[in-house]
Amino acid sequence: MSTDIRTRVEDLNNGILTGRLLEVFDKYYADDVVMSENGVEDESRVGKANNRAFEEYFVNNATFHGARVDKVIVDGNEVAVTWWMDIEMGGNRFQRTQVAVQSWRDGQIVKETFFYGA
Repeated sequence: MSTDIRTRVEDLNNGILTGRLLEVFDKYYADDVVMSENGVEDESRVGKANNRAFEEYFVNNATFHGARVDKVIVDGNEVAVTWWMDIEMGGNRFQRTQVAVQSWRDGQIVKETFFYGA
């Protein structure tokens, strides 16, 4: 099972790196996905439609000047991906390291939390 998930994670990450974030979101996120920032559970976004709207806003308002995946850890159905990004949003350009912690079920992400500095 981990090999299958690793292949899916690689495809997901490559999709993001090649500007196909919404396409791979549709493919790899479950209808009941729950996503949150920095582990703040009471501000979680619930459901695929709600999270896709959030991702659409991000895609339409962010300019990527660079991004890379630094590390991927797969442990059964649990995944951690360390990203480095150089982004411009709202007139502000910043570099950030972010860790995406994912729980997978039936080949799709059911929970994802992004951890990054303020």
